[in-house]
Amino acid sequence: MAMIAAGDKPLTYEEAVGGADAAKWHEAMAKEMAALKQMGTWVLQELPKGQRTVTCKWVFRIKRKADGSVDRYKARLVARGFTQEYGLNYYETFAPVAKHATIRMILGLAAHHDWELHQMDVDCAYLNAELAEEVYMEQPTGFVEEGKERLVCKMLRALYSLKQSGRSWNLSISRARL
Repeated sequence: MAMIAAGDKPLTYEEAVGGADAAKWHEAMAKEMAALKQMGTWVLQELPKGQRTVTCKWVFRIKRKADGSVDRYKARLVARGFTQEYGLNYYETFAPVAKHATIRMILGLAAHHDWELHQMDVDCAYLNAELAEEVYMEQPTGFVEEGKERLVCKMLRALYSLKQSGRSWNLSISRARL
């Protein structure tokens, strides 16, 4: 296994915990796990007969300040949606998306009419969306609960890269309109 240099982004969990910045990556993963637990993203249970698990992986990123210095280390747990099976753990995937031409048109109108525009960013957006389907995921590498190794995560909320996450988020935010 190749070791990564300090400041490089690891591609796997093993690289993250085996590299020079292991403590920083572990802290980033622990922060992500705390957010997942706080949101009630899953419950641990035995895998029901006839169900399969979706695999997951850690994705690592170094966030930098404008001057190029390191701002923070970020770890995100993502599902491997490509391991899902249509009709078993997902059905619908469509979620409307704004076209760039539409956004440019709105910005042009706002500039022309001197309108005030606002945007928002929802931290951990998909975690705010509940799943309608039964999805089971393996426990995250490095965070398998001791004594519960045979259990899997029954997903209660959408997780990045699940096939239906975008749709679930869109349905959730659509219901929240005032």
